[in-house]
Amino acid sequence: MMSSCIFYLMKKIYYQIGELAKLSGVSIRMLRHYDKLKLLVPSHRSAANYRRYSESDLLRLQQIMIARTLGLALEDIRILIDDPHLDRRKLLIQQRQELSNRAQLTAQMIRSVDAAIALLNEPIGKDKNMNKEQLFNGFEADKYADAAQREWGATSAYTESTRRVSKYNAKDFQVMKAENAAIMNSAMSCLQAGVKATDKAVMDIAEQHRLSIDRWFYPCSRFMHASLADMYESDQRFADSINKFGAGLTPYLATAIRANAKRKIEKAEG
Repeated sequence: MMSSCIFYLMKKIYYQIGELAKLSGVSIRMLRHYDKLKLLVPSHRSAANYRRYSESDLLRLQQIMIARTLGLALEDIRILIDDPHLDRRKLLIQQRQELSNRAQLTAQMIRSVDAAIALLNEPIGKDKNMNKEQLFNGFEADKYADAAQREWGATSAYTESTRRVSKYNAKDFQVMKAENAAIMNSAMSCLQAGVKATDKAVMDIAEQHRLSIDRWFYPCSRFMHASLADMYESDQRFADSINKFGAGLTPYLATAIRANAKRKIEKAEG
């Protein structure tokens, strides 16, 4: 009787890779990738060397999925959840709060979209009473500030960015967008003209980009700017956003940003 109970528990505890993929929505290919990275190594192997995942592995996978949703890189996730001093309960509570904040932001964005739909449905000339700022509620104006938050956590820079952005109106966002477009178009013109990214003229454009972030969002040092350049290249969302101004602009601008940071640092040291 006891042995049959143990067998029953074993059947309940361990999951084949296909079962886990179906249960979690994570593909078999990705689960194998996680195993290769030592991010999610199955707790057990069958006699035929097939992967077998325990309930503990399921909880670890959930942690990985939450961290990915919050924007962490896989290597950062591995370091985080392998920390022997990690308080998993405390981490889950923190992550729950972050997800709750995102849910509230999403709800605000939905209301903004509803406001836009209502505006479009109004007869011409009948939308005077609408507060146009409703169209922008919930949207993060700057992806770079969000990237900085992921890179440096809840720093004073991120806090300052949030404070500033909360005070901007629709006109401010339009001016900001036009300023960014002008900088990107200038860089793209240099790229198309065959000017090297390390040329002084292009580095000057990179400096304009840094000062724009500094002016609109948070104090952006040259070191921080260079770190952002790394992020632009490593995160496809940012690369796609920059490349909308022209193919190949992301690595070109990133190189110019690093060169500008090096130029300014060397000048200061000299």
